[in-house]
Amino acid sequence: MTQTAVFTNVGERTNVTGSAKFKRLILEEDYETALDVAREQVESGAQVIDINMDEAMLDSKAAMVKFLNLIASEPDISKVPIMVDSSKWEVIEAGLKCIQGKAIVNSISLKEGEAPFIHQAKIIKRFGAAVVVMAFDEVGQAETAERKFEICQRSYKILVDELGFPPEDIIFDPNIFAVATGIEEHDNYAVEFIEGTRRIKQNLPHCKVSGGVSNVSFSFRGNNPVREAIHSVFLYHAIKAGMDMGIVNAGQLAVYDDIPKELRDAVEDVILNTDAGAGERLVEIAPKYSGMAQAEKQEDLEWRSWPVEKRLEHALVKGITEFIDEDTEACRQQFDKPIQVIEGPLMDGMNVVGDLFGAGKMFLPQVVKSARVMKRAVAYLDPYIEAEKEEGSSNGKVIMATVKGDVHDIGKNIVGVVLQCNNYEVVDLGVMVPAEKILQTAIDENADVIGLSGLITPSLDEMVHVAKEMTRRGFDIPLLIGGATTSKAHTAVKIEPQYDKGVIYVNNASRAVGVVSSLLSKTQKPEFLAKTADEYVKVREQQARKKPRSKPVTLARARDNAVKLDWQSYTPPVPSKLGITEFKDVSIKTLRDYIDWTPFFMTWSLAGKYPRILQDEVVGEEAQKLFHDANAMLDQLEKEGTLQPLGVIGLFPANRVGDDIEIYTDESRSEVLVTSCQLRQQTEKTDFPNYCLSDYVAPKGTPDYFGAFAVTGGLEEDDLADAFDAKQDDYNKIMIKAVADRLAEAFAEYLHEQVRKVHWGFAADEALSNEELIRENYQGIRPAPGYPACPEHTEKQKIWQLLDVENRIGMKLTSSYAMWPGAAVSGWYFSHPDSKYFAVASIQRDQVEDYAARQAMSLEEAERWLGPNLGYEPA
Repeated sequence: MTQTAVFTNVGERTNVTGSAKFKRLILEEDYETALDVAREQVESGAQVIDINMDEAMLDSKAAMVKFLNLIASEPDISKVPIMVDSSKWEVIEAGLKCIQGKAIVNSISLKEGEAPFIHQAKIIKRFGAAVVVMAFDEVGQAETAERKFEICQRSYKILVDELGFPPEDIIFDPNIFAVATGIEEHDNYAVEFIEGTRRIKQNLPHCKVSGGVSNVSFSFRGNNPVREAIHSVFLYHAIKAGMDMGIVNAGQLAVYDDIPKELRDAVEDVILNTDAGAGERLVEIAPKYSGMAQAEKQEDLEWRSWPVEKRLEHALVKGITEFIDEDTEACRQQFDKPIQVIEGPLMDGMNVVGDLFGAGKMFLPQVVKSARVMKRAVAYLDPYIEAEKEEGSSNGKVIMATVKGDVHDIGKNIVGVVLQCNNYEVVDLGVMVPAEKILQTAIDENADVIGLSGLITPSLDEMVHVAKEMTRRGFDIPLLIGGATTSKAHTAVKIEPQYDKGVIYVNNASRAVGVVSSLLSKTQKPEFLAKTADEYVKVREQQARKKPRSKPVTLARARDNAVKLDWQSYTPPVPSKLGITEFKDVSIKTLRDYIDWTPFFMTWSLAGKYPRILQDEVVGEEAQKLFHDANAMLDQLEKEGTLQPLGVIGLFPANRVGDDIEIYTDESRSEVLVTSCQLRQQTEKTDFPNYCLSDYVAPKGTPDYFGAFAVTGGLEEDDLADAFDAKQDDYNKIMIKAVADRLAEAFAEYLHEQVRKVHWGFAADEALSNEELIRENYQGIRPAPGYPACPEHTEKQKIWQLLDVENRIGMKLTSSYAMWPGAAVSGWYFSHPDSKYFAVASIQRDQVEDYAARQAMSLEEAERWLGPNLGYEPA
């Protein structure tokens, strides 16, 4: 970056939070194709590439290290600087160890105070990297030029004067916000950035200025010509003020002088905030520069005058239910039989929806709204169809079920909706469905396909059982496998060998239609099954050849390398209140402040991190609508009191005994209430211990304490979902479950905070923002049975026993130890400041045998519950 470079463009497609394609490739460990994404960015003109691996289902640190090491051997990519981007400091530090040239760290700020800022800056300086510094301090993000300069100047003085940080290695990001939003306070945001940049460049020698350019035009999402004009005009003025670099698609920048004068003048008035009416003038002329926008404006006024078939299509595509009964009746009058309305105009409209979804021009929330319109129309026609005893045609019949022992069905419901949108008849058997019922229903209904769903690891074994039963009973229809814990590898290795008539792993709702269509096509089915079978053979071969990342060690050796904590000089904190406490009156209003919204958008297959997703160029508009609907539902639930979150916690005297944690009735520590059995990492470690959760509890002789919790978003969740289902409202049926899930997670966050500050009280002065809570910037952890640090699900039974969960708050455990209702969280509380999350990963037979003895299980039972973690093949 020199004075001859007018503007440096940063590409961000190698970012799992910003690119659905890149995220999929990394999650599937297709690093070769992921490298192509980086290469394409460089070829398209990116002069820096931003790499981010922050994804919940990913070992972010390992993924970052692997990808950066691969880039190092690709001269076409490694010729440009790397911006290592993460909200987790350990990921950034690991990335810096891999980058050969001069790296850029994105980012640090003063939002958590000076101490962590200085600590991180020192490490960055030691690596010789440049750093992006956000205009963000303990008070919040800077909006005015004065605040932008004030924070940047303070950061500059700390970095340069106190730490000797090279000023030319400092890149300030003074925050670009949207203009012309209709909110007067936002009108001057572009001017504030430009003036803030000017002051930074004039007063803070040698530093750079950067920013996310697409944010400024967010109000005009959907109108790309106007957005490109806004970006061009904004950069014209910002670069003159000293802006050096930014995240923007260089290939979609309009040439300033080529922008039509009317549009350029209107945009310039908005960017420079010449007068209060500038935004309205741009809104008025914007449709002239977007045919799509103009068409939509006219449609808003005209579509009710269209022929009824086109009105139905429009209602389906736009998800409008207001006139559906009226239009369906008008259409019925034009046909001899009511079924013809479904087979004709309605299915024609849904075919349009399917095509738009398949082409990426509609998103999942919109498709679910379309299904709601379709169901309302069909419900209107049902009495007429029943009167004539007609049977309509469909593309095929699919039986769907969440398997025995599992209660999670949001994903299954979404897949069902997408299939129905493509004229497949779906028989949804619900949750906790035993194999016998699934298979008998398939026979009775003469089904074409069976689809199984599951979220918890025990569901994987149940799917294997269903496949075996299908073979035993002579089935010859395909079996679809899906759900959060399922994978292509597990399907290929464990399920497909049990059934030879077609087992297909479906990793998301958008793929379901193509898979079912191929399976039910006489011409496509043989080739599709043969191709899939060949893929699974290769997967099995790859799995057989796969070497463990680290060599296994004996349990004895792993225990010798346990975490060594100094219990002599550390005094475990004593809880302010021992025993059990129920929480039955925590309001939704309270919990809303603790919601982590990012997973909510993931539920609806919208990729991106909140709040940035709301300004995403591709999905931002739909994300905003979804966010609005979710908050409207929360408003309604809060007002009507129809969903009541419930929780219970317990804090008890406890001590470590080997790899177990004994939980006592009282301070005498003479009577054991429950023994929590933990698992230890069992691979060779050089620089780290072999972690086990029990290491964070003091051994006998040092009084320590241990906690447990269970929370639900509300026992009414299923009833509310069923009520929406009865109204043919799939959208709100899925929405209520997604919202309840967020409330359960928020409740867990809220209770953990209450434990730290009040009930255990070891962090009474803690004052963290919701973002800091989401990033776990607090003392202690709350691991949940079934997750990587304690992967064995039967441990939940001990939480239920310890807290009397079912009697106190009504939550239940299924035969596979899934929690009911689905919107639920449970786990343990650890207080030690060194306690951390980790993955137990692969364990060996000696530990499984030891664990079975500690849990009073048979070896076969222990192997069943620990199946995904077994580092060997059971006998």
